[in-house]
Amino acid sequence: MAYTALYRKFRPDTFDEVKGQDDIVRTLRNQILSDRIGHAYLFCGTRGTGKTSVAKILARAINCENPQNGNPCNECATCKAIAAGASMNVVEIDAASNNGVENIREIVDEVRYSPTEGRFRVYIIDEVHMLSPGAFNALLKTLEEPPSYVVFILATTEAHKIPITILSRCQRYDFKRIRIETIADRLLDLCRREGIEAEERAMFYVAKVADGSMRDALSLLERCVSFYYEQELTYDRILDILGTVDIEVFGRMLRYVRDGKVTECMNLLDELILSGREITRFVVDFTWYMRNLLLAGSGEDVSEVLEVSSEQMEVLRHEAKVFSAEQLMKYITVCCELTNRLRYATQKRVIAEMEFIRLCRPQMDEDNGAVLERIRRLESEIESLKRNGVALPSVNDSPDVAEEEPEKEIPTALPEDIRKIAEDWKGIVGQYPQPGRFCLESCVPSVSDNGKLLLVFDNITDYLLINTDEKKARLVKLISSLVGVQADVDMKLLSPGEKKSAVADIVTLNERLKNIKIKVTEE
Repeated sequence: MAYTALYRKFRPDTFDEVKGQDDIVRTLRNQILSDRIGHAYLFCGTRGTGKTSVAKILARAINCENPQNGNPCNECATCKAIAAGASMNVVEIDAASNNGVENIREIVDEVRYSPTEGRFRVYIIDEVHMLSPGAFNALLKTLEEPPSYVVFILATTEAHKIPITILSRCQRYDFKRIRIETIADRLLDLCRREGIEAEERAMFYVAKVADGSMRDALSLLERCVSFYYEQELTYDRILDILGTVDIEVFGRMLRYVRDGKVTECMNLLDELILSGREITRFVVDFTWYMRNLLLAGSGEDVSEVLEVSSEQMEVLRHEAKVFSAEQLMKYITVCCELTNRLRYATQKRVIAEMEFIRLCRPQMDEDNGAVLERIRRLESEIESLKRNGVALPSVNDSPDVAEEEPEKEIPTALPEDIRKIAEDWKGIVGQYPQPGRFCLESCVPSVSDNGKLLLVFDNITDYLLINTDEKKARLVKLISSLVGVQADVDMKLLSPGEKKSAVADIVTLNERLKNIKIKVTEE
């Protein structure tokens, strides 16, 4: 007997075997039990979610001679004829290749005749959005008022392409992407039935790559089984055959991007490509990894949303502490745009390398996100200079003097505690609750004459709103928890004649430190 693909061999035969579409199954089953069969159904959803399978089960169930709790018995002559494709009462049409007016007119002519066996004549039109406008118009009247013994089941992956006149005449059911756990459980069950040894972790990864499609998951499983014939399907083997990347590689790549290590990024990309990884798949998975990091660092319980194991959840929460939300959102935006470009590109590797270089070197961009990224890099340079023993300048010293007299000794650095706060200022402000966060974003962090943290405002509303004992205490507590220092906070409102530009802020300090680093290197 000829070999049958897994997705055909294990196609659901009853509503009980349909996975991940419980609401739809329950509704259809209740309609059958109460004998309230609709005349037109529209099944929408992405590929591999069970639209055609449910349509065939429904066609058998409403014609079955011995239905069982809304399910077809699959034993009577009618069920067997429909399952074998030999029944004259169930017609399955592929609208992708039969999309003309003449094809629909044949259906219109056929519906005049009552079924020769069973109760209903069922027309299953797959990929119905491919019908031409003329074909839709030819179907319209029959779809609106068909004979009592005719049922239309339309299936599509692109419901937005169907005319509203057709949509309004159908009962619409939206098939959801199937959850990873549901797909993984189904794969493990099929492996046991087929005598295939497979790790649970490996099947979860196959389910993740399938992206909500049960059919894709079964096709991927079949590919892996063929490659590792009579061998256990382990997690590492699944990674090899599917050309996908482990989470540890994503973490390395993200750190290289953050630290601006272009050479390491290029070497890692080269390593992945040479090992057979598909570049577009890598970018997509890398984007999802950063999305998971962003959600894991939100402080909420997002374990249900992420659909990852508890072990991976702990790794994500640990990694999320290293990156700010602003960084991750910028990287995600760039990678989403890159994915769209790679879809139609001929030189995928070159385009991917260009974008990763741009991520590593934000100075190449002029948008606000790139400027913020440059500020972050300068802040990290401050810490590097401090570790290397280079004294940092005081904010009260003029940068012009430093340029005119480079031979003079570098000025005294900021107090240690204030410098730590300055380096993490964006993170501190980002953690402060609203509406106080808006006020802190409008101020300039500086240092007072007595070495305290000085927040300078030019907007009296922001100043009055944040300058309370309660809000000061909250800011001091937040600084202590994030930076690990106990700092006194002073606030100042600029007079009408004063300007913010005259206040020594973090950006100015970083620019001066950068100039000093260059001069020290030249000497």
